Amino acid sequence: MTRHLLTGAELTADELAGLLDRAAELEADRHASEALAGRSVALVFEKPSTRTRVSFEVGVSELGGTPVVLRGDELQLSRGESPRDTARVLSRYVAMIGIRTGDHGPVEELAAHGDVPVINMLTRDHHPCQALADLLTLRERFGDLDGLRLAYVGDGNNVAVSLMVLGAKAGVDVVVACPAELAPPEAAVELARAGATGRGAATVTDDPRAAAAGAHALYTDVWVSMGDDPSVAAGRRAALGGYRLDEELLAAARDDAIALHCLPAHPGEEISEGVLYGPRSAVWDQAENRLHAQKALMELLISGA
Repeated sequence: MTRHLLTGAELTADELAGLLDRAAELEADRHASEALAGRSVALVFEKPSTRTRVSFEVGVSELGGTPVVLRGDELQLSRGESPRDTARVLSRYVAMIGIRTGDHGPVEELAAHGDVPVINMLTRDHHPCQALADLLTLRERFGDLDGLRLAYVGDGNNVAVSLMVLGAKAGVDVVVACPAELAPPEAAVELARAGATGRGAATVTDDPRAAAAGAHALYTDVWVSMGDDPSVAAGRRAALGGYRLDEELLAAARDDAIALHCLPAHPGEEISEGVLYGPRSAVWDQAENRLHAQKALMELLISGA
């Protein structure tokens, strides 16, 4: 059976736990697996990338495979070829396809019409690979995930959605604090709640201090994302001014709380420089963990289990 990771909801709670276990093993021994030996993986980037591109390229290589990196303007997709036809062609060449793009629809089309696993490396709706790395980071710091409280403050974007979907499935109480006009779609919140296990939950509030109270981790993302209309940037910054991850907000969380950010960051805007580079920041471990979590994911998907 061909398996995909499009939203994170495709994983069962047991599979998610096993994937994080395997990611920890691959972190301890980065060359412990040859799951992609003799195989190639197409990595399609229609959006610029640092962490996603490097972590996937290195990950495929460390699993023994060959990464085939393709920019959007290098493919006939940019000239109108359909995702359906692209999926059928690429499936004849490679063992797996990863795509980082804007609209979520083309990712679903690739999965529907291809014969190999498809990984959503980022769309505007979901960023599941980031959430896998985030959960691995939380597990490294606190051990058992069940019952942890994670407060996300800022724009209720794709990162917030994936944190709810995968976090709740892992037993994490995920609270998203954002202005009402920037809240995650209700359908995404319901998707997260439907898959919650243990003490996992997904909640949305407009009060960042209430979200931070008792939290093991505070998380934020940029206020203006690539591809956002420049004309709305000023309004977004004004709406999010009270949702900054700074020393004052961190003080409202637990004494051992950590700070998370998926990067790139804009110190002084959504996060203070003191928090980003301070002793309670786990941001750099979080970035590294993209590599280990994604290797475990690719190993799982290529196995067909």
